[in-house]
Amino acid sequence: MSDMIKNPEEILAILEAQAMGDACFSHILEFIRPGMTEREVADEIEKTLLGFGAEGLAFPTICVSGVNTTQPHGEPSDKVIEEGDLLTMDFGGIVRGYCGDMTRTIGIGHLDEEQRQVYDLVLRAQKAGLEACRAGVSCFDVDKTCRDIITEAGYGEYFVHGTGHGVGREVHEAPTLNAKSEETLAAYMPVTVEPGIYIPDRFGVRIEDLAIITEFGIINGTKSEKELIIL
Repeated sequence: MSDMIKNPEEILAILEAQAMGDACFSHILEFIRPGMTEREVADEIEKTLLGFGAEGLAFPTICVSGVNTTQPHGEPSDKVIEEGDLLTMDFGGIVRGYCGDMTRTIGIGHLDEEQRQVYDLVLRAQKAGLEACRAGVSCFDVDKTCRDIITEAGYGEYFVHGTGHGVGREVHEAPTLNAKSEETLAAYMPVTVEPGIYIPDRFGVRIEDLAIITEFGIINGTKSEKELIIL
């Protein structure tokens, strides 16, 4: 338990890493153009984080578009980012040994009705999951909050991973927020909330914030816009 609860210095480092991620996302929205490859965008994300002073990357950057967004941990490829694509970016820098972690999914050019509906559904689940987080709440219940919303909308089979995890010196630490979790949230645990929907051969959407648990709810370290952005 004690490892999951972070001291003020550790929390500050994590929040700084998140602020760096937010600034990186703002930059990348200006940078992305249709016709670039996933790898070009991923390289720019990593260069930007390091340029802001990150000591390193919390994990290899995920930047996937179109059908590649169906892979929750897809690796950037030479696929060209095209109009009509969703683009998912999951990234984080390291500050004083502590990790940041955030995911945003955006649209390129235009999206169809189902892409928009799935995005809105994931966003609704993600916001509800954050709302459910506070000291004393079981990790299982936070996962169930997100999962129930997605399942009730008919997409339950496409939410294929847990809702979130602790973050510290490693990007994936205890506690684990999933359907098997037996852990309970406590004040000063940093956790992610990141539901997703991945429809085979079509597209996927994930939205992830990193928040600090408190007695009254959360302090959300991730400030980037979550309403659907279409470039």
